[in-house]
Amino acid sequence: MKPTRIMYEANLSWKPLQRILRSMVSQGLVEEIDASGSRDGRTNTLYEITQKGENVVSYFNQAKSLIELEEIARIRW
Repeated sequence: MKPTRIMYEANLSWKPLQRILRSMVSQGLVEEIDASGSRDGRTNTLYEITQKGENVVSYFNQAKSLIELEEIARIRW
């Protein structure tokens, strides 16, 4: 995914987005891909989620579903 697309979809400015991407790359959650041969001249770097990143998203979604279940149970009581 291109950084500018991430930036607009997440409503982030450029500098915070760069810090977040550097952190995610250093943790092995995403990897940088050199796209200097692409037709789009605005950026030469693309980012792709790694297997480790997919695992983190999966664990987060599982935890989120548990929290939602707890909230529903609490509301019923």
